[in-house]
Amino acid sequence: MADPAPAPGISFAAAAVKADNADTPLKTVQVNGQVLLKVIKHCKECMPSLVTGQLLGLDIGATLEVTNSFPFPSRSEEEETEADGANYQLEMMRCLREVNVDNNTVGWYQSTYLGSYQTVELIETFLNYQENIKRCVCLIYDPYRSSQGVLALKALRLKDSFMQMYRSATVTSESLAKAGMSWQDIFQEIPVSVANSSLHTTLMSELDSDSTANQADFDRLTLSTNPYLEKNLEFLIECLDDLASEQQRAVYYARSVARQQQQQAQWLQKRRQENFARRAAGEDPLPEEDPTNPIFKPLAEPSKLDGLLITNQINNYCNQINGFSGQSLQKLYLMEGLHTEGEH
Repeated sequence: MADPAPAPGISFAAAAVKADNADTPLKTVQVNGQVLLKVIKHCKECMPSLVTGQLLGLDIGATLEVTNSFPFPSRSEEEETEADGANYQLEMMRCLREVNVDNNTVGWYQSTYLGSYQTVELIETFLNYQENIKRCVCLIYDPYRSSQGVLALKALRLKDSFMQMYRSATVTSESLAKAGMSWQDIFQEIPVSVANSSLHTTLMSELDSDSTANQADFDRLTLSTNPYLEKNLEFLIECLDDLASEQQRAVYYARSVARQQQQQAQWLQKRRQENFARRAAGEDPLPEEDPTNPIFKPLAEPSKLDGLLITNQINNYCNQINGFSGQSLQKLYLMEGLHTEGEH
């Protein structure tokens, strides 16, 4: 798993537009083509290790423009501390400011493996960023999924309603029911668009070869689906096992509460009988509640956050399997048609 991104810095320019964009919903994340290539290059070069980096740009109205980025250094936990990561980030932003490059933090990017990014660490990183940058995003790039001929890139935000509930209370069944939230109300996916300057577009048109197909087009025609589907199914089974464990924890808690309530009822019945005898003897009755008794101590309900994230991850794996299987079947039917036509 990639190391959590350091706490973000915020420039004066970002602070100036922060109030203006506070009530404007974010609709699009516009990524510069050069930034996208830098992110892809960093993530692919460090495979199979997971990496992170900083996103810089401008927050304008309903569009978040990502115009620059830089990677965070990959170091071991013994070598790097949180202070070192923050100092590296501030030094990089200072250098960019000196050369008149956009240095407003708008979020961070991170690589993932087969879409396995729904973690508590991601939520904690969002909370650290959104303390200063309300409309920050996280770009998730999957190098392994992209090797199948599809650009696996998505932009995520933490929903404001979930962030408020997560900060104010523990994620329990009662707090979820009170807020009317489910596993679908944690992350919000923002549409991503790629933009290039006129000079870049002109250069690409001049460099475009006369060939009608490139390597990416041939990658999409690969008929081998076993490795990718096997990995997705393997991770899906692991998530189902984890979800079953979470359900067992919830069942154990419900049984413990029921057992405690039964013990309280028995103790209360015994105390009432004892008070009845004391009244008959002319003695003062004893209180019907005893806070020092362990059976009256409330049981701590286990957090539902892990279960929500696991459910989100299961949904992600199912969508990946469904999408990839549909494409694979289309290619197989296409090859069958070409083979049949060739025989005739």
